[in-house]
Amino acid sequence: MRISELSRVSGVPVATIKFYLREGLVPEGVRTSPNQAQYDDEHVQRLRLVRALVGVGGLSLAATKNVLGHLDEPTGLTLDLLGAAHQAVAPELPVEVDLAPAVSLLRRWGWDACADAVDKDTGDRVDDALGGLAVALAALDDAGFVVEPERMDIYADAMMQVARAEIAGLPTETPGAAVRYVVLGTVLVEPVLLALRRLAQREASAARFPSPTSRL
Repeated sequence: MRISELSRVSGVPVATIKFYLREGLVPEGVRTSPNQAQYDDEHVQRLRLVRALVGVGGLSLAATKNVLGHLDEPTGLTLDLLGAAHQAVAPELPVEVDLAPAVSLLRRWGWDACADAVDKDTGDRVDDALGGLAVALAALDDAGFVVEPERMDIYADAMMQVARAEIAGLPTETPGAAVRYVVLGTVLVEPVLLALRRLAQREASAARFPSPTSRL
């Protein structure tokens, strides 16, 4: 298909497609002349993926390129590779952050694989998820907002249930399939989890504080 047809099928404007092509986010089509190229369904799927990462996922172009690089050239199905996939979509964090409170929590839950994600020589984090937890805990402390240990334990238990269900569904036939699952599951499913939490809060609030009309 020509670029105009690619635009119609994918729902992405021609100008945006050309921009993605220039940025290397979408591979070039097969040249049929100096000014014409043919595209196929792989280009359609790639465009939809890019739009999902940039749109719903809210990633920058640089982060999107990083993600696509992991999808295009996976090096092997290992824990390090899956960690790299998470790193690709992690937000930028302060260089200096106190990891001790986060590590202490993880140790209490028995999440030793996560708690050990610290360079033993420098004390620096080697996993941005650990850094993200440390920054979040520091923000709670700075705001004077206390999350009781019992409630934090509930959060951890809920997330472990989610994680186990997700990892159980991790495809292992190829490294590319695994990385795609992890990356897209992180970028595109996290907004779903956030929305579900807020909806659940609404349901729980309605149960605890029923309106007068609900008793009629």
